[in-house]
Amino acid sequence: MTEGSSPAPVQLFTFRRESSRFELLVRIAYWILIAIVACVYGIIATICLIIQWFHILIFATRHEGLSDFAKGYLEYLVHVMGYTYIMTDERPAILPVPVKVYEEA
Repeated sequence: MTEGSSPAPVQLFTFRRESSRFELLVRIAYWILIAIVACVYGIIATICLIIQWFHILIFATRHEGLSDFAKGYLEYLVHVMGYTYIMTDERPAILPVPVKVYEEA
């Protein structure tokens, strides 16, 4: 990779035949931790969306910070989805990390 170039996009939802029985058991505890983080993050994101609604109603503009927080929540859900839906054995970070979600045109 050359300096200034961005890393190649990674396909999140790809089939992998290999799997681990041990990872399947570990996954249960990991699911609980991810669910707690996603629940708390989701509650705060919902509050941000409600505040955003009033901000748009009053000022006719969106607040960038509120929008970024809601976007971060959605990116976190996509980031952990492959693991929580048993598509991969690669554990994601429990706490939110910066990720980018792209849509092919």
